[in-house]
Amino acid sequence: QLQLVESGGGSVQPGGSLRLSCAASGFTLDYYDISWFRQAPGEEREGVSCISSSGGSNMYADAVKGRFTISRDNAKNMVYLQMNSLKPEDTAVYYCAAGRHLDGSSWYLWGSYDYWGQGTQVTVSS
Repeated sequence: QLQLVESGGGSVQPGGSLRLSCAASGFTLDYYDISWFRQAPGEEREGVSCISSSGGSNMYADAVKGRFTISRDNAKNMVYLQMNSLKPEDTAVYYCAAGRHLDGSSWYLWGSYDYWGQGTQVTVSS
């Protein structure tokens, strides 16, 4: 069964940090660009960050630039999202997604992806 599984979510205070992980099973991530999306209650799902299959190119939404860092370890079939200086507005369910041949005009579009995880909740509150 081909699937992505997110982990690492939780509740933190503003200014805190979390590291999300995305694990693939049933297929290798080597050939896929991987993105993190998030969806807050009542909001549309939005792209947060994307990393190319080689790890040589990253993209970030303006709202998270300088605070979030995406990385990958293809040997472990894993992708990570390090989230620092968290704000209440970062509260959402975070999803990872796998797609191919993404670029600056397609990575934030839901239809660009072949696989999605089930999501992990991140809550930032004092």
